[in-house]
Amino acid sequence: MGRRFATRVVRRDRPVTQASWILTFSCQDRGGIVAAVTGTLADAGGFILDSQQYADLDSGRFFMRVVFAGPDVRDALSIVAERFGFDWTLVPADHRPRVVIACSTTSHCLNDLLHRWSIGALPIDPVAVVSNHETLRKLAEWHGVPFHHLPVLAANRGAQEAALRAIFDEARADLLVLARYMQVLSPDLVAALAGRCVNIHHSFLPSFKGAKPYHQAHARGVKLIGATAHFVTTDLDEGPIIEQAAERVDHRATVEEFIATGRDIEAQVLARAVRWIAERRVLANGARTVVFR
Repeated sequence: MGRRFATRVVRRDRPVTQASWILTFSCQDRGGIVAAVTGTLADAGGFILDSQQYADLDSGRFFMRVVFAGPDVRDALSIVAERFGFDWTLVPADHRPRVVIACSTTSHCLNDLLHRWSIGALPIDPVAVVSNHETLRKLAEWHGVPFHHLPVLAANRGAQEAALRAIFDEARADLLVLARYMQVLSPDLVAALAGRCVNIHHSFLPSFKGAKPYHQAHARGVKLIGATAHFVTTDLDEGPIIEQAAERVDHRATVEEFIATGRDIEAQVLARAVRWIAERRVLANGARTVVFR
């Protein structure tokens, strides 16, 4: 069965001095949705700057992301949302999600995220770094981000997760990013953070799970090194995929070269996924995602 692909409209013919907003929503597909939304914005004096939409004909759901300048039209949009059954958000365009980053001992993903944030290339507010080791404390604190050491032992796993959850809640965080955290979250924590927890996996899922994935890949003679960023679910490393990338390797590459290549890809893929979430470009679509690039 076919799909109607995303359409995009960008308007730049009018200077904009009003506040800007990002509207995202999904709903069951039916006629009149776009007309109702754009008409409501026009009636309120809104000016559309960017609009993308997608109808998944397989699931029968419709997805849309609109950036517009104008007043806060939440009350007017709520009438449209109720009429069509929207699952929707409306935030200021300069909204920056509050992010907790969890890591272990490898620094490449954490370092990349914090560097991009520090130069203004990643629209987030890192509010905490959590780790089961002390290894990356200096890196986090050099960037001025609070570091929390939460060691994991068989006897304290429940208490350790409770402390992590407390840090997340007390920081009023919007997103937990597993930047090579190397720990499996409990079903309870995964459920509590559903749609708000992102992981980076060092291959094309579901290949090469478990320990030493690049050693496994090297032993199999793979020709592509990849990485996958995905939402975390109770199905280990099988959550909805947000972004993937790959780089070609050949028989001459050593395990160490596989690892170096993989780390570069992991950092890039995770950063893109976090940025797109921050910019409200990622919408859930069952076991998949819609990503408005």
